[in-house]
Amino acid sequence: MKVTVERAQLLKSLGHVHRVVERRNTIPILANVLIRAEKSKLALKATDLDLEVNETVAAEVAPGGSTTVPAHMIYDIVRKLPEGAQIVMEASGDRAVLSIRAGRSRFTLQTLPESDFPDLNAGEMSHGFKIAAADLKRMIDKTQFAISTEETRYYLNGIYLHTATAGKSETLRAVATDGHRLAQYEIPLPAGAKGMPGVIVPRKTVSEVQRLIEDTEADVSVELSQAKIRFSIGDVVLTSKLIDGTFPDYARVIPLGNDKELKVDKAEFEAAVDRVSTVSSERGRAVKLSLTGGRLTLSVTNPDSGSATEEIEVEYDSDPLDIGFNSRYLLDIASQIEGETAILKLADPGSPTLIRDKDAKGALYVLMPMRV
Repeated sequence: MKVTVERAQLLKSLGHVHRVVERRNTIPILANVLIRAEKSKLALKATDLDLEVNETVAAEVAPGGSTTVPAHMIYDIVRKLPEGAQIVMEASGDRAVLSIRAGRSRFTLQTLPESDFPDLNAGEMSHGFKIAAADLKRMIDKTQFAISTEETRYYLNGIYLHTATAGKSETLRAVATDGHRLAQYEIPLPAGAKGMPGVIVPRKTVSEVQRLIEDTEADVSVELSQAKIRFSIGDVVLTSKLIDGTFPDYARVIPLGNDKELKVDKAEFEAAVDRVSTVSSERGRAVKLSLTGGRLTLSVTNPDSGSATEEIEVEYDSDPLDIGFNSRYLLDIASQIEGETAILKLADPGSPTLIRDKDAKGALYVLMPMRV
């Protein structure tokens, strides 16, 4: 095998595929990236057995062939080579090494045979649809922060992607929750998505897709079945297993009867929460919201370090109310609000609060209160 490829293209592709490879691997082949050269194309593939990324780049190939090399090492080598370099990679069948040449630099890497490399067989995909990269990015951005990191509740360790009905129209909805807060975002149902199974896309897969669509305007092709999901973005194909579990009936925690409405300037509120929470303890993080008339008083009391209060003007004309929230969770949700105004629908100190963005249709957030 002999391949000549531009550094910039190879670096970009290795950047996509090497992230899938775990730093610590008990199975040596999983630390490697599969390199396959044929017909003026170089194909790269990496997997952790749950997630697989394939990417192809243009290259001069003569002759073709394939091998596997340590993923993080080849990425670091290519990253450190000078810009504009032409990289020549050669492997001969009788020696288990890959030689890399660029300018005056020479490297020789140990290889493992392609036959050892596992294939994440996707099987038949029952549904497929196209979605604009911008729409998919928003779905992830608006919900990702609420994904649970608690491994015991593994069915919450991802985004629940499913079809739903909003009013008279059908939507594609993304929901994430960790039991303390919930984030939901929906868009009109793309053609081809009707009847698709509800699936839980794992946290790692969500992060990789988010990175891949960061700088693209193109449509993303999504195919899925009960067990797998595949995202095709330009020359990159990402295939992932889904979380095998049942997502809870989240609709039960979305409050419908909250009658106390608070309208607050998002930037002012966010800054005030951030300031008063400076004195909160790492463990507590509780901030108290006291509402009377058109005034909101935020306060934090930490027995070990002191206290803080701040008052801001708001739109509120219901009964006085004191309610506590985790300040970090409040800030996470506030950072998702795009418009100038956040709308909080409250009930009582022990019930969940519904938060909406006045300017972003399709997004809603639920936050459980804390005792203060």
